[in-house]
Amino acid sequence: MEKRFAATLSRSQGRSAWAVIFRHPARIDPNTGKAGIRVRQGLGTSDDAEANDLKDQLNQLLGDEAFWSMPAKAEAEKRFHRRVVEIFFHGMEPEQSDFGAVREAVIPLPKSEDSGYRRALLLGTTGAGKTTLLRQLIGTDPDTERFPSTSTAKTTVHETEVVLAPGPFQAVVTFFPIDEVREHLNECISEAVLSAYRGDADKEMLRKLLMHVNQRFRFNYVLGNGPHSPELDDEDDEDEIEAVPVEETTVDQTIDLEATNALLTKCLSDLRSIAVRHGDQLKGELGAIDEKDQRVVDELFEEELDRRLREDEDFHRVSDELMDEVERRFSLLDQGSVRRSKQGWPQSWSWQTDDRVAFIKAVTRFSSNHSPRFGRLLTPLVNGVRVSGPFMPEWNGGQQPKLVLLDGEGLGHTPKSVAAISTSLTRRIESTDAIVLVDNATIPMQAAPVAAMREMITTGSARKLLLVFTHFDEVKGDNLPNASAKEQHVLASAENVLASIGEELGPFAERALRGRLKEACFFVGGIDEHLDTSKKTHKRAIGELQKLLSAIDAIVEKPAPVHATPVYDRMNLVLAVKNAAESFHDAWWPRLGLAYKPGIGKEHWKRIWALSRRLSTPGFGDEYDNLKPVADLRKQLQDRLYVLLQNPLRWEPAEPTDDAQKQQVFDELANTISAKILDLATRRVRAERMPEWQSAFNQTGRGSSYARASIIGEQIYERAAPIPDVTPSPDRNSFLHEVAAVVETVCKEAGANLA
Repeated sequence: MEKRFAATLSRSQGRSAWAVIFRHPARIDPNTGKAGIRVRQGLGTSDDAEANDLKDQLNQLLGDEAFWSMPAKAEAEKRFHRRVVEIFFHGMEPEQSDFGAVREAVIPLPKSEDSGYRRALLLGTTGAGKTTLLRQLIGTDPDTERFPSTSTAKTTVHETEVVLAPGPFQAVVTFFPIDEVREHLNECISEAVLSAYRGDADKEMLRKLLMHVNQRFRFNYVLGNGPHSPELDDEDDEDEIEAVPVEETTVDQTIDLEATNALLTKCLSDLRSIAVRHGDQLKGELGAIDEKDQRVVDELFEEELDRRLREDEDFHRVSDELMDEVERRFSLLDQGSVRRSKQGWPQSWSWQTDDRVAFIKAVTRFSSNHSPRFGRLLTPLVNGVRVSGPFMPEWNGGQQPKLVLLDGEGLGHTPKSVAAISTSLTRRIESTDAIVLVDNATIPMQAAPVAAMREMITTGSARKLLLVFTHFDEVKGDNLPNASAKEQHVLASAENVLASIGEELGPFAERALRGRLKEACFFVGGIDEHLDTSKKTHKRAIGELQKLLSAIDAIVEKPAPVHATPVYDRMNLVLAVKNAAESFHDAWWPRLGLAYKPGIGKEHWKRIWALSRRLSTPGFGDEYDNLKPVADLRKQLQDRLYVLLQNPLRWEPAEPTDDAQKQQVFDELANTISAKILDLATRRVRAERMPEWQSAFNQTGRGSSYARASIIGEQIYERAAPIPDVTPSPDRNSFLHEVAAVVETVCKEAGANLA
């Protein structure tokens, strides 16, 4: 038995239970591309003798190659302890957790066709006020309940689902898998080591350690801000003078933040030692002759340092200690039921009660961003919250709307209106009845909401679109004497946007959006306050919100079917696929540094490296920050196909005289195509290219950034979305034929023809 495959016992300071550490002989380490990933799992016992016995059994598995494959699991279950078998065989087959299904099993969402309920998805840029709008629609008090949390910064990074229903208050919360949490933590630790080597102060090191660069995983929410930086995170609620409920200032006695701070101090010291040990040696090995060479060396240094850290046991010991401290926060869940995976990591938490105050207090632990509670929150570990109960807005006359309200991560301040919507958001859009796009009336129609509007059009979802302009009370000017003038001022901002969309996506796209702006716009102000029907200043906002509820309720009413069939030219489909592939490559080649294009900068090598890590790791997402290759290919195909759909060769038996009927046919086709094109893009860019993504990630040494970019461009993107031309090839033909097959299938299902 190779020594590196031997298991050892481990027990973190202050923990009674034993864990086991070993290198797995049959699981691939994503950092090296070779077998031998490091595993650390709890044994579930604090008894020394029992722990040693389990370790010995595990070493028997590690020492016998006959057990190094999944078919041997049945035999292992006969010979070894259940916990040992669970630990060894975990991860040998990719596991995809359906967290939506976990929540659905506890609190099923009512179906629109059966119950009269409507599902409404709230979209909006960060800080536009969509979560504030959600508070108003469910009737939670902005001063005393503060659920869901709001902020001018990025706050909502998980899915929030609220069912307005009679009965008790219920909640189910799902958590990110332990491997994903640990990977983000390791990335933070690596950044902290690099910060230490550069000579940064403890405060800067602590910031790198506790706040992941993409802001999704803010470990300071879980572990606190540490001893050196009480103001590490400037984020707080939108209203600085907002009253703080007593329960939010209550100290949880089960967590000793002084002990956590001592651990963080120790970790900083350990990381400085690691930085010196690896940094000096690596710098000497790489060397630098001149300033130009120094830039190359700096890049190599960062990349190689991270790889060496992932092989360093002291690095992993710091990671283990911090992960143990993170997991300790689940001990705060003294109510409800925690469901755990076979590895012992919490998968979900659920609870039911008739006590509204206790309920809100309990669920805010999973969604709050209030700084006095830092060190005792679970917010960053949560990937979904679903609650149900007798929520209702007081201003609605005691009527509880039949609503399921869905909130999620803000669209962000997208730099360009052509940016793609994430694939996860695309799938959510498909499953909802109404899309409530929340925009800031003081700066309307910026790039991100425009990108969302384009998505609604090209996926055939325009009729679902409702627009809510917030901060309407802040729209002021000498030329705006009344509310009507302010509304026209806000809507005027859409004119150039709509014209631009019409030029690119066709006249029906522009016409559909103009119709939504005319019929489905709502203007609200002051909704961060408790709305009182007796106050004149609140009556307008209340009226607009009531109209919004009525619009959501009526939006699923579908028009009568159109008895006319469009016929499309197959040759135009070839051109659409060609244009989509060209646009996809034109956008990505400059970002990879493989070509130059004005207006598109080369992405930093570390972001491309991080993207390759995500896409080469099963179970992780298909994007990194705003780098979304799957979503980009889907968008380019969807956009071009939508233009194609608007231009049939002819109609059979006769062309409809009403443009609204034509729009209805186009939307139905686009909506059906959307899901299939997303599946196609996911398969071609990622599922069929996993080895290439792994190869890209594994590039090291001088020239590795260029080699990685070349693999992504030439071996992944070129093969996933080849540009059709006169020279046939298997890749080009298969891509074109697959898209054509999707369109042909949809046409047959929807009653259209492809000639």
